[in-house]
Amino acid sequence: MTVDLPNARREVIAGRLADGQPVSAGALAAEFDVSEDAIRRDLRALAAEGRCRRVYGGALPISPLSVPMAARIEGDQGPKRALARAAATTIRPGEFLFLDAGSTNLALVDFLPEDADLTVATNSVYIAAAVLRRQDLRLILLGGEADPIIGGCVDAVAVQALVQMRFDRAFLGACSVSDDGVGGARLDDATFKRAAIASARRTVVLVTNDKLGREAPHRVAGLGQIDLLVIEASADEARRAALDAAGCGAILIAEPA
Repeated sequence: MTVDLPNARREVIAGRLADGQPVSAGALAAEFDVSEDAIRRDLRALAAEGRCRRVYGGALPISPLSVPMAARIEGDQGPKRALARAAATTIRPGEFLFLDAGSTNLALVDFLPEDADLTVATNSVYIAAAVLRRQDLRLILLGGEADPIIGGCVDAVAVQALVQMRFDRAFLGACSVSDDGVGGARLDDATFKRAAIASARRTVVLVTNDKLGREAPHRVAGLGQIDLLVIEASADEARRAALDAAGCGAILIAEPA
């Protein structure tokens, strides 16, 4: 098979990954009659777009639960900003906030009240950079090895720093939210999130519609441990009712701008 244009070849590879097929750099190089270096460049580009996960010798399909943070930032910002705007109204002057790694929590930085004497701790390099740009916020960045999928640190070093802090309000990232609770895609991230809940007086989760009712392999917390869920006004009525029935502390409806 011969595909002359690199972009066309890349889209063929992306299509296979989207169908759940792992790919081998050596096999693709032979199939397309190009060098393995050319295929590796294709796979690097696809990984940067969040369309695959690089592994030795090739790439694997990526699940919706493990899209890299860099790619999630490029997603639809309208719902995320609506959730962030609504959540920011709950913050009080002088609070110590924790913002967990996540593209929706990143959107929250723009809406944090000005001149409110706020301190923000985060494990996310993206959120930390946004907080620094504000200049009116104090920043504490949790250290450790930064994970490109998460966009921050969730290792033992980060957990050790986290448990020494006591937050007024923790904005928790979530891969899934259902009547069974909040879920995470990875064990290390779920463990980190449980430590964040234990370190906070109040826990808030901002939930886009695509995460409602989704399943994740690791249970982070039951809904009774979440003080506030912020959901889109367009959220499915049945799912909203299920969250109410499951004992969530409170639900705030975010209206579109």
